[in-house]
Amino acid sequence: MSKIIPKYARMPLLVMLIFNCAVFWLTRPLTAGSYHYDLSIGADARVPFVPAFILIYILAYVQWIVGYIVIVRDSEALCYRVISGEMLSKLLCGALFLALPTSMVRPVVTGTDLFSRLTRLIYSLDTPDNLFPSIHCVESWLCFRGAVRAEKVGRTYKLFQLVFTLLVFASVVLVKQHLLLDIVSGVLAAELGQLLAPALRADALLKRANRRFLKGKGETV
Repeated sequence: MSKIIPKYARMPLLVMLIFNCAVFWLTRPLTAGSYHYDLSIGADARVPFVPAFILIYILAYVQWIVGYIVIVRDSEALCYRVISGEMLSKLLCGALFLALPTSMVRPVVTGTDLFSRLTRLIYSLDTPDNLFPSIHCVESWLCFRGAVRAEKVGRTYKLFQLVFTLLVFASVVLVKQHLLLDIVSGVLAAELGQLLAPALRADALLKRANRRFLKGKGETV
């Protein structure tokens, strides 16, 4: 594990994961009885349903794992900057999930091919709410933005992250898991979190907390 994820990154990554799960899942019961808004616009009706893009939608999880490992391995400073900003962006997402509950109408998938079956599986696991902003778009965009800031990776990797992130953006609407405004709001939430992290010294706070955690375990970075 130490060869893959540096000591200084283990606690921040774990806290980020727990924080993400809490924001996404615990807000749902709090808005269960609330009116859910449909934020679709005219352009959403013209977006076709393409089940094959469910592969990109699922592979986004792999992008996040690889993307965040690359980010935290690049430097301790980048680790704290991106992860603290990510958690601030999730606070924004959680606030919007509570203040503006959203939902959408998804198509009935009747195909018997692999892509249709995978789409039905995703539909059964993920209800069409907590859409605005799109968590998929937040995470993929941060993997790209973190890659841009990273100094130990080349242009090819950075270009890959950009292209794959754009494919993820396409996938969330082509498999009818999100609406177009969910993409825009996801990028804005991600960027705002990254701007607020140094302004609020959230990255420094995360660093101090992590150093104390490691010191308490008798470890050093």
